[in-house]
Amino acid sequence: MHFTPENLDFELSPYTGLTRKHWIDAGKFILEGVFKNIKTMDDPVLVPRYEWEVTYPNKNTPAWKVQAEYYEGLARSFFIAAPLISIEPELVIAGKSLREYYKRHLLRSCTLGDELYVFSYTDMDKDSKPSFDLHTYQQTVETCAMVIGLVTTRKEIWDTYTKQEKDVIAAFLHDYAEKATVPQNWRLFNMLDLAFLNMMGYEIDKSIMREHAQAILSYYAGDGWYRDGHTFDYYSAWAFQVYGPIWCAWYGYENEPYIAKRFEENSNELMKTYDRLFDKDGNVTMWGRSNIYRNAATAPFAANYNLKNPTVNPGLARRISSGALMQFFGRDDVLYEGVPVIGFYGPFTPMVQAYSCAESPLWLGKAFLCLELPEDHPFWTAKEEGGIWDEMKDGEVRETVLDGPGLCISNHHDNGTMEMRTGKVIKRIGDDNGRWCYSKLSYNSRYPWESDLPSGLSAASYVLKEPDVDKTEQMNALLWSKERSKVLYRRALFGFESSRDYHWTSIIDLADFPVANGLVRADKLRLFHKPVDVYLGSYGFPCPDAEYRIEKCGDATAVILKGHGSDGMPRHMAMTVFAGWDDLKVEKSKGTNPDTSESFIVFAHAFREKLFAYEPYILISQVITKEGDEGFTDDEIFSIADIGYTDKEECGGYGPVSIKMKKGESYTVDFYGIEGNLLL
Repeated sequence: MHFTPENLDFELSPYTGLTRKHWIDAGKFILEGVFKNIKTMDDPVLVPRYEWEVTYPNKNTPAWKVQAEYYEGLARSFFIAAPLISIEPELVIAGKSLREYYKRHLLRSCTLGDELYVFSYTDMDKDSKPSFDLHTYQQTVETCAMVIGLVTTRKEIWDTYTKQEKDVIAAFLHDYAEKATVPQNWRLFNMLDLAFLNMMGYEIDKSIMREHAQAILSYYAGDGWYRDGHTFDYYSAWAFQVYGPIWCAWYGYENEPYIAKRFEENSNELMKTYDRLFDKDGNVTMWGRSNIYRNAATAPFAANYNLKNPTVNPGLARRISSGALMQFFGRDDVLYEGVPVIGFYGPFTPMVQAYSCAESPLWLGKAFLCLELPEDHPFWTAKEEGGIWDEMKDGEVRETVLDGPGLCISNHHDNGTMEMRTGKVIKRIGDDNGRWCYSKLSYNSRYPWESDLPSGLSAASYVLKEPDVDKTEQMNALLWSKERSKVLYRRALFGFESSRDYHWTSIIDLADFPVANGLVRADKLRLFHKPVDVYLGSYGFPCPDAEYRIEKCGDATAVILKGHGSDGMPRHMAMTVFAGWDDLKVEKSKGTNPDTSESFIVFAHAFREKLFAYEPYILISQVITKEGDEGFTDDEIFSIADIGYTDKEECGGYGPVSIKMKKGESYTVDFYGIEGNLLL
């Protein structure tokens, strides 16, 4: 079952047809699915569960975290329920008064002795073992959702509590607000708890608030992006750039004007380019951790309106938000027993993290904070706009390079996709989930990442196999070296660990640039160990019925696939190797793609045997995609007209390599000097 909006308005919303009324209906649709699993007004927000090994609670879960699941369900569903309660105070969902349910359960969660009490920080801290010398608990996260909802429903819920009941809730929140938290985006949870208490007339320690706020500001990397711990991902959007503007409105402008001004500047800086991260249909890309939060990635658009001087384009913001909403809730497989599954589309265990439970996906409710904006707000009254997608011409690719977070965004007019290349990534050896989430060579809005095949090969990634020692090495780090003359430079490291000297680490220097329907790669091998088989995977092709053919043109070879996606639409993918490669092969895989149960991946292969031998170093390839009945032209598949080398052997060991395209563009790939210009 999926969400089917009725009476679409293509005059106000020419791209999606969705209006504020449809968003309200979508919120009710999701809550109906959740609350049909809640038998009585006394039962907690627990939903049907099908996964028991990775997510919590499980056999290794402490008692306090069992209660945390109750709190996740309650607080995260409140993201959706709160604006609906504010709009329709008498709203009944699945036979239950939404206002009365949350009023009752929010209080119960904070009340010592109640069976649904989720434990204060102090209660849990008595017997807990610290992690990294800090005691941190999942409940801290959920307090933030609780206070946002309480402000939204201040008239309908908070103001209806007695003074004693308010004090119970305030004491609970205060206990978390001024205690330890994870020193990254979690600081914002404490900040909003403190801001809420201050707003409601309770005393707070403003020194603690200032400590957290200055730390959040110090995480700012530029271009609107904050570094979350070690990495960059959507947490910059759905944490820093949602909670930050709210904090400004609640507390910052009045009490910390300097920091609030910076938060405002950073949010507006994000608005300059954040729309580029979504494709022509507004699709969210599967990238980074916690992708079960899905369209929460659109939340910064509406959050920008918490600022004194917002700069977000309302028509474009709503177009993207509505497109992302339907990307997920227009599909049948996103729901299990009416509730969003642990996955991106359908259930997909490879992307699941142990800090999640069955109710965790309800964090996507952040996208519904746009319903806090009144019906006469520009977000709802402006006509939808297509942004750069309406500006580009046939064959055009719009590139956005963000050196702060190390992101290169390519918006392809012809196929409507967004491709993103990342840098500034290091994941520990053995962290497969981390590799898939962060260190693929590129991420595509229409072709989500695949987990590794049983053979150890990986889509959208290089893999090294060393037959003499029976070892497989995976990319676990990407370093950023910026774009020069329209070519992006990065470095991939295999099995990297800081304790090992750099020269004992296999490296491939990366250089790539976009073409109309994809990317061309011209990468250079820097391997300390041979013999070695080098493999490069295409994106996973989520078409179980796919067929393929092999074509040649001069020295170039291509595999061209055709099939039908999960939406029934024809899809096409081609991988071409132009130089440095020995052969191509296609593998069919089961259970590694989040879109379909079966998928196909094309792999380029090259073998290097002698340890010290001047052999081809430059590996030139291309992957392109297209949707619809029309396939690729020969010039799209074999897009390169000429390759020129500096060295007489034409191996590319030194000197620039020139690549001339059949459409007339020329690119020069030159890795000289990359060693001194790598960024993390």
